[in-house]
Amino acid sequence: MSDTAPLRRPPLTVEPRRRAAARRARHSSASDATDRSAPTVGGFFNAISSYGVTKMTTNIHAGDMRKRISAMFMAILLVVSLVYLRVFMLQTFKSTEYKEYSVAQRVRSDTIRAERGAILDRDGQELAIPVPTRTIFADPREVTDPITTARSLAMVLQLTPEDEMNLAGRLQNKASSFTYVVRQVDTGLAKAITDLKLPGVSSYREEGRVLTSEGLRPIIGRVDVDGVGIGGLELQFDEVLTGKDGKIAREVNSRGQSIASADSEYVAPVRGGNLVTTIHRTLQFQVDGILQQQVERLMARSGIAVVMHTKTGEIYAMSSVRRNDDGTYANNAGNLAAVEAHEPGSVAKVFSVASAIEEGKVNPQSTFLVPGKEVFNRGTQWEQEIKDAYPHATEQMTVRKILVDSSNLGAIQISGTMSTERNRQWLSAFGFGEKTSLQFPGETKGLLKLARNWQGTEKFTFAYGYGYAATPIQLVSAVNVIANDGVYIGPKLVTQSVDERGLASPTPDTTTRRVLSSATAAAMRTLMTEVVCYGTAQLAKMQGLSVGGKTGTGYIRQDNGTYLRDDGSRAYFASFVGFLPASNPEFTVLVSVDEPDPGSRDRFGGTAAAPVFARIGQAIVNELDLRPAPGDTGCVGKRPAELGPSH
Repeated sequence: MSDTAPLRRPPLTVEPRRRAAARRARHSSASDATDRSAPTVGGFFNAISSYGVTKMTTNIHAGDMRKRISAMFMAILLVVSLVYLRVFMLQTFKSTEYKEYSVAQRVRSDTIRAERGAILDRDGQELAIPVPTRTIFADPREVTDPITTARSLAMVLQLTPEDEMNLAGRLQNKASSFTYVVRQVDTGLAKAITDLKLPGVSSYREEGRVLTSEGLRPIIGRVDVDGVGIGGLELQFDEVLTGKDGKIAREVNSRGQSIASADSEYVAPVRGGNLVTTIHRTLQFQVDGILQQQVERLMARSGIAVVMHTKTGEIYAMSSVRRNDDGTYANNAGNLAAVEAHEPGSVAKVFSVASAIEEGKVNPQSTFLVPGKEVFNRGTQWEQEIKDAYPHATEQMTVRKILVDSSNLGAIQISGTMSTERNRQWLSAFGFGEKTSLQFPGETKGLLKLARNWQGTEKFTFAYGYGYAATPIQLVSAVNVIANDGVYIGPKLVTQSVDERGLASPTPDTTTRRVLSSATAAAMRTLMTEVVCYGTAQLAKMQGLSVGGKTGTGYIRQDNGTYLRDDGSRAYFASFVGFLPASNPEFTVLVSVDEPDPGSRDRFGGTAAAPVFARIGQAIVNELDLRPAPGDTGCVGKRPAELGPSH
């Protein structure tokens, strides 16, 4: 062979190519199997690509090329269409959903708590006000030593061992990122805790609520730790006092740091409205002190005092005090003047006499033959002997004497001039058996049964205050009818609310109706003045100022259904309701003492409650510059002979 002869390459064969294609096909099959086990978008594209390469590189014949190109075009078109469809779905139907996801990832929104409105007295002085406090919290994940941390906090907060153990348990819960330590403490105590620099323990600002005097608690009520009214005026006017929370929204980066953005939003909080009450703050404070002194002295269960303006029905003071289980006294038992009802006792004789005079059945000089005791419903299951308020032989008594000396049997005879149905109608006219216009949370309507449901001696004892029950606010409003020239006016505790712009919204007027004629009311004022000057309420007298009123001493019904305790003793409810000056009344005042010491001589309305009235009356004179009408010098002269000797 010549060196210059051309070299011949070995003929190409198809077999090696086929083997290579087969290897690639097997590799593609393995990839396809893997992709099928994880059906993702990437796996889908890999499968299409592998299939296309295999078909385009194996068994290449000119006749199949056109079909293969068409198939690949259709496959690519399908994939692109699916992508466009997905984009269309994201930008239209699901755009709002994904936008919310995006905002939630980068936007932080914080609530700005609105300040609760203040509660003010009639002169604009604060009764309940918002104050800044600090709330201490912990992140258990960051607390390095839960036991030591709990011990340190317990020492500062003076926690009980049980509370300390509970706190330690919560601090050990690493699954939690937040737990309260204590809420709404003063800034000084909060600083003492934060100065300890305990890992995982911090604080934030929170609004609290304080009263200018704890004696206001029964009226004002309470808010919970979240600032929601749960009692008293705080509950009744929660919607007025509650402000509108604000909001601040900001964008943050992945590290939680704020970033500048045009989408940041700030909505200022709107402070709650102020509530203007009828309370006179200084007078209220004095009434609280006077009442508590007497209740403590008599070792009584509780005491109530109400001062109402005669002409407007506005409440200037309303005090409630009750003995705690440990023997101390406090003002945290609620507004007893509205939520508790008692049988009124002899104060009710005022309504029996007034209604009979108004009906024309009697006048102050009408006489009745009154025994010292009498049996009623003789020969029936309701048979009962009723004794008069004091021992005496059968004697002639005028209506005047019956009221001045508080005769039970005389009151029964006066009410007996009318039917039981008519007597019941008169009690209803004075406001008994229905809630007052205060509509105070938890207020009771008392108890006044229909006349047809009166049984046994209930048909008689209503005349002197047994058989029906009234709240102190009902009772003072009823007596105020006589002081207010025969016109009933509903009690009022709130005059207006003032919004954040200073716009005032007056509260609706209270119920007003005429019950007695002016003549009857005047006659009753004269009789009730004599009760103070010559009768059972002489300890209610005030120097140089006329006073009218009526005492009441009622037995308290026991759980056994009688007025006797299991040991045979009795519990008393002593009260006095009066007005001053009697010549031209401006204020009507109620004082009641629940369960004074039964062994004390001061367990009666004339000795337990009447002296408190006199002291409150003097406070009214001093604080409100009350002056008697010309010629009003108070009680003068001795007891009239017509009334006989005093009892």
